[in-house]
Amino acid sequence: MQTAAIILSGPRRLGLDVLDLTPPGAGDVVVEISHSGISTGTEKLFWEGRMPPFPGMGYPLVPGYEAAGEIVEAPLGAQVRVGDRVFVPGATCFGQVRGLFGAAARHIVTPAARVTRIDPGLGAEGALLALAATARHALAAPGHALPDLIVGHGVLGRLLARLTVAAGAPAPMVWETDPRRQGGALGYQVMHPESDPHRGYEAVYDASGDAALIDTLIGRLRKGGEIVLAGFYTAPVSFSFAPAFMKEARLRVAAEWTPADMAATRGLIESGALSMGGLITHSAAAVSATAAYETAFTDPDCLKMILDWKATA
Repeated sequence: MQTAAIILSGPRRLGLDVLDLTPPGAGDVVVEISHSGISTGTEKLFWEGRMPPFPGMGYPLVPGYEAAGEIVEAPLGAQVRVGDRVFVPGATCFGQVRGLFGAAARHIVTPAARVTRIDPGLGAEGALLALAATARHALAAPGHALPDLIVGHGVLGRLLARLTVAAGAPAPMVWETDPRRQGGALGYQVMHPESDPHRGYEAVYDASGDAALIDTLIGRLRKGGEIVLAGFYTAPVSFSFAPAFMKEARLRVAAEWTPADMAATRGLIESGALSMGGLITHSAAAVSATAAYETAFTDPDCLKMILDWKATA
């Protein structure tokens, strides 16, 4: 069996090609992907050649960890069956080509336990489930406060804010320096940080990935406040000790989602408590992947780019 897939053969060397698929094993499903997302965090770092050492790194690779599609083959006794609409967080089913993270392909072979059944009505928004679950993971740490300040109004920042509102907490403040991204708030306020005089935040969640902001954020904390690093940082994270000492500041790193986060997030979406609307700003056919990735990584107006695989054999 073969599939069309995005192959990143080196920094800024990306295109659509045909790869052999690993045959499905006894517990595997085959998923026909309809939509996959392009991450402006980790995928952009691979595309630029700036990704720090990471397990499984190397070129060529099939990128992506956000995909939605339909199961076309499933083993007997699996919790999912042929015809189910599912979210797929990627796969390693491309032989000698690395699956890192392996979601940007027309067909994927993966263990049935790795897919999550989703509502078919989500359409392309189903590919955003991992981002929403990642946001939920950052918020769900036991004993930690929900954000009263979120830094960055990209997709992750918006999901953090929407989940905070959905939890019934006071609406957070969101900082965004780019005027083109200051719109689209649902039940919370977005402003430029220079316009915000407040200096007593309890929980600051940074979704910007900018390590240079740490000292600024410490200066906005109340005594004993916490900064949560929810983005992905390529530069070393450092801060001036004296201001942090005086604030007794705490620092927490939020990693990727867990199965529990995925299940909880799916429930919030299906109940209507969490909206995924307005997050996808651009879409392109998979055959136009080279230009689509360029747009996703270089156009500030592109909040989220989705590849449409339906016309791809």
